[in-house]
Amino acid sequence: MSDITSQSEKIIANIKGLRNHLQPDEQAILSLPAIWDSGRNQHSETCDVIVTDQRVLGYYYRNFPRERLFLDSIPLAGITSVTFREKEFSPVFRELLIANAERRVYIRAPKQKAQQLYATIRSAIESYTSHTVPPSPSSHKIEAEDAGQSQTLVPPVYQRQTLRQQFENSPLAISILFTGGLFLEVLGAIVLATTRSAPTGLPLIFAGLVAVTVAFLLRRQKN
Repeated sequence: MSDITSQSEKIIANIKGLRNHLQPDEQAILSLPAIWDSGRNQHSETCDVIVTDQRVLGYYYRNFPRERLFLDSIPLAGITSVTFREKEFSPVFRELLIANAERRVYIRAPKQKAQQLYATIRSAIESYTSHTVPPSPSSHKIEAEDAGQSQTLVPPVYQRQTLRQQFENSPLAISILFTGGLFLEVLGAIVLATTRSAPTGLPLIFAGLVAVTVAFLLRRQKN
């Protein structure tokens, strides 16, 4: 218990303002940088993803150039599924999908960190369940009577998925198109400036401009 408390204190001390937003006796287990997408906003947030013994949080606090707080969480109690998702043509990032009856949260991180996060969330849920729900030898479902109504508690589903998509719509293809377009524009400008040859330089600039525009349109359509 002392080791857990010490680890929690280190995490809390390293993340500014976090202590003010934790619940009584809540212990932090893991913290790592990731991209948090709650589906509630038009854009995702780059933040610290923190796993505690009660919740999974997306959090950051900044006071420069202006004060800004981001805090979103999903309780361990009620999580129905945790999915580790690998997307084709996305060589760096992996995605975790955490769902309960009301919402879904998507967390993107590099492969090793995503795997660590997946394992930690699973361990935290199992530990939380073992401390709050008495084990049943006859079934994985536990029924409890409350005010004459029956509730069934079902363990979360843990799974891994590989998502396939066309290469031309993948983030890698869009990045290649955008980078290649910028390269053509710069190359065309250099050729035009050094040779004074418009028939040679202008087509390169035009091709680069078209590639960058298409990349922006694909990215916007994907979002």
